[in-house]
Amino acid sequence: MSKINYILIAIAVALITLGFVLMTGSPSTMEFNPDIFSFRRITLAPIVCFIGFLMVIAGIMYKPKQK
Repeated sequence: MSKINYILIAIAVALITLGFVLMTGSPSTMEFNPDIFSFRRITLAPIVCFIGFLMVIAGIMYKPKQK
């Protein structure tokens, strides 16, 4: 693997971490919290994680052009 592969994988891991951070929120309590159904938690965070996982695959499979 070349240096560009490691850079792509590092960016992908950062995106996956960002996605999981976006999923977090206030700790659950006994009362109902409507924030669990927010756009950030339900839609944005899974999309960011999915893009990160796709980038990991691309980073592993990327083959630089030979000189």
